[in-house]
Amino acid sequence: MEPNERLPPYRLPLNRVLIFFSLAILGGIADLWSKQAIFAWRGLPGEKPVWWVIDGYFGIETAINLGAVFGIGQGQGALFATLSVFAGVGILMWLFWFRAAESLWLTVALGLISGGIIGNLYDRMGMWWQTGYPEPWKSGVRDWILWQASENWKWPNFNIADSLLVVGACMLMIQSLFFAPTSPQDGQEDAI
Repeated sequence: MEPNERLPPYRLPLNRVLIFFSLAILGGIADLWSKQAIFAWRGLPGEKPVWWVIDGYFGIETAINLGAVFGIGQGQGALFATLSVFAGVGILMWLFWFRAAESLWLTVALGLISGGIIGNLYDRMGMWWQTGYPEPWKSGVRDWILWQASENWKWPNFNIADSLLVVGACMLMIQSLFFAPTSPQDGQEDAI
C-alpha cells in the first residue's frame, strides 16, 4: 500500500453494536432485578438463614460487600465507582475507537464485563440504599449467591454482575493466551 493511499472508511458491523449493548444492558438488568427480588424475599443480611438450593453447598444468603473482590478495600466505594466509570469508558473506546468490535469474541467478552460494571456501579453509587440502613452500606454491593465446599471452605457471596465480570475476564484471558491477533489490513478475518 502506498503511503498516500487512504484506507477505506471504517464500517462497524451493526450486529456487534447490538450484541455489545444487548449483553451490557440485559446483564445489568438481570443483576439489578435479581438483587431486588432476592433482597425483597430474603431480607437484609442476617435477617433470615441461608436458603439452601443444594444443602451445604449452594444457597441464597443476602450480604453487603463494602469492598471489591473478596472484600478487599473495605469502605472505598467511591474509588471503585470511579474506576468502574473509567473502565466503562475504556471499554467503549477499545471496542469502537480501536476496533476491537471487529472480533465477535471480544465484543461478547466486553459486553459481559460492561453488564457487570453496570450492575455493581448502580450499587456503589448508593442507588439502592434507603434511610435507616447502616451508613457504610451506601457504597456497598448487594450479594446473594452462596457457594461453599464446607463450613471451612466458603467462597465470598457474589451476584450476577460478579459472574458476568468473571466470565468476561476469562474470555479476555483465553483470547490473549490462545488466539493471536490478526490485523484487518492483512485482509484476514478474526479467528474468533
